[in-house]
Amino acid sequence: MATFDLLGRRWTMRILWELRAKPLNFRALQAACDEVSPSVLNRRLKELRVSLLIAPEAEGYALTPLGQRLMQDLDPLRDWSKSWADALSS
Repeated sequence: MATFDLLGRRWTMRILWELRAKPLNFRALQAACDEVSPSVLNRRLKELRVSLLIAPEAEGYALTPLGQRLMQDLDPLRDWSKSWADALSS
């Protein structure tokens, strides 16, 4: 349940999604997240750091190995979501 609580918080999944390809600094991450407020972004980044899903690097914030694994493990859910969306639009 703790995982669902963390991932269900607003902007958390979007932040992880934006970091999946490469590290981003705060401003680039904020822009990628449709201008999420700085206070909310700071809060989510702190939660994700404490949860060991992201870590600061020279280039900005990056997924940790644990965060990368989470994103890989969510791939089947993304595939299912596409099928669900298709079924709903039929």
